[in-house]
Amino acid sequence: MVKPAHLLALDQRDGLPDSLRVLADAYPRGTWEQHENFNQMIQFWMQRHMMFRQLMDLLNQDAEKVMDRKIAFNDYAPRLSHYAGALLNELHGHHHIEDAHYFPQLIQLDGRIEKAFDLLESDHLAMDGLLHGMADGANAVLQGGEVGTFRDTLTNFGTLLERHLTDEEDIVVPVVLETGFRG
Repeated sequence: MVKPAHLLALDQRDGLPDSLRVLADAYPRGTWEQHENFNQMIQFWMQRHMMFRQLMDLLNQDAEKVMDRKIAFNDYAPRLSHYAGALLNELHGHHHIEDAHYFPQLIQLDGRIEKAFDLLESDHLAMDGLLHGMADGANAVLQGGEVGTFRDTLTNFGTLLERHLTDEEDIVVPVVLETGFRG
């Protein structure tokens, strides 16, 4: 049984419910790269996810450094502008490509996971608001706002981004492994 929609919301869940883990359980994460259907498309897609995680780590580390007075604000500001902008732009483009191109094709490959893709699309809608909140927070810092407040925004954003990326990987990669989809 699928949990009620409000319990599946990105900010309410702690993983995929069993009903959406049909293929994830059949293809455990530790076996993915050795599978014959692990292809360049998945490798590239996973590298994009790793880049998002690395940018989040960098933004968090920089915020901590400026709060601990280990780097000057004048050194921090251009880095914040560059890396936050890169993260926001890349995430937005990545989600657009998934929603418009990959997800519609992947849904057709295995009907058992259609609701899983509905979940990912609702995550993307939630992430849009989070992306705007992060952009507003970064802009506030660049205009003299409190770095600590932005650090809290980053922490919340990073937690939800990680939840989304992990769940998305647990849905998409097993579909590709099961079907041999090449994009």
